[in-house]
Amino acid sequence: MRPGYLKSSEKTIKIHISELKIGMYVSKLDRPWLETPFLMQGFMIESLDDIDAVAEYAQHVWIDAVGEEWVAPEERAAVKGQAKKVSYINKIDAKAEHAAAMDTYREARRLTRSLLDDLRLGGVINSEQAKSTVKECVHSILRNSDALIWMSKIRTQDEYTAEHCLNVCILAIAFGRHLGMSEGDLERLGLCGLLHDVGKMRVQPEVLHKPASLTEKEFNMMKAHTVHGRNLLMSSPGIPNSTIDVAYSHHERIDGTGYPRGLSSSGISEFAKIIAIVDAYDAMTADRCYSPSIPSTEALKIIFKDRGTHFDDRLGLEFIKSVGLYPPGTLVELVNGLIAIVFETNSKYRHLPKVIAVKKQDAKLEKNVLVDLSGVERGSLDKSFLIKRALNDGSFGVYIKDYREQGLALG
Repeated sequence: MRPGYLKSSEKTIKIHISELKIGMYVSKLDRPWLETPFLMQGFMIESLDDIDAVAEYAQHVWIDAVGEEWVAPEERAAVKGQAKKVSYINKIDAKAEHAAAMDTYREARRLTRSLLDDLRLGGVINSEQAKSTVKECVHSILRNSDALIWMSKIRTQDEYTAEHCLNVCILAIAFGRHLGMSEGDLERLGLCGLLHDVGKMRVQPEVLHKPASLTEKEFNMMKAHTVHGRNLLMSSPGIPNSTIDVAYSHHERIDGTGYPRGLSSSGISEFAKIIAIVDAYDAMTADRCYSPSIPSTEALKIIFKDRGTHFDDRLGLEFIKSVGLYPPGTLVELVNGLIAIVFETNSKYRHLPKVIAVKKQDAKLEKNVLVDLSGVERGSLDKSFLIKRALNDGSFGVYIKDYREQGLALG
């Protein structure tokens, strides 16, 4: 935090610390400055750590009402010149990580269901349990991101909310790794993803699971999940303010047309912008009670089209790079008619991943075969092994969850 970065305004606004954003100028606390460790009376919020520091000593603060002059996160990084990216490499290959990732995913899914069930019954978040779940996901993704992303493609429609929360956690961590975030930031971002939709546990089930279009009243009830989420997390000990902020703000849009507050880009934190993209992508690629899934390639086209309006332009483009054309767990059809599941990405040839061939059109293969499609580029495979198209889960009778249950017996 730095003093005097923006000139103090004569007009101030009192807000709860859960609404504090990067780029805001804090000019007053709800207690005397001398009772805090802050050296200056007034400072700019420059990071999520600054918000957590303020939260230790105050519940409400007064900010200068400069609105659009609040500095956006990407501008802040450029000004500070301190944006240090961490470079990661896979420590092991996807096949070696797969068994561990399966165990991690099963346990994480069990704990996520338990967390949401507790909330549904009127309890509070077990923050230590949630943080432990996220930490295990981070460790798996740092070893090899492809294995756990493959697991995130496993869907059970009647457990959509729990699986969606966990999947957003996993995808957000993988995206954060791509962006070069530190391990600590990956854990904070993952927690934001895991808990972003907890407010839905306060939405009536008949509205939450309605298969038809919502009425205006029902849509307003659904939109209220952001406020419910903020309140639930504020009442749960040990939850960082960044997580509260994301639960409240992940449906805000860059152009100011989102909800619940209609914030524009400069008022939305970096983490909230990231979760907004990941949340939309995972929702679009899943079967929901009111909408069938679409292939990953189609979801990425929508994110590309809506960047700069719904989604942050820079982060939208980076997410598309991060996911790639065919992320792990994507069902694809090859030119030669083979039906395969993408197993591991290829950093050099993103359009030529490693795949598990499972069928030849309608005929099941005698055994699953792992095929490295980069052989097309090297000349060991002919061009009939190029990917023709991405498919929805369940196409040609192939469901990702069946291969979880069968295990990955490869020929």
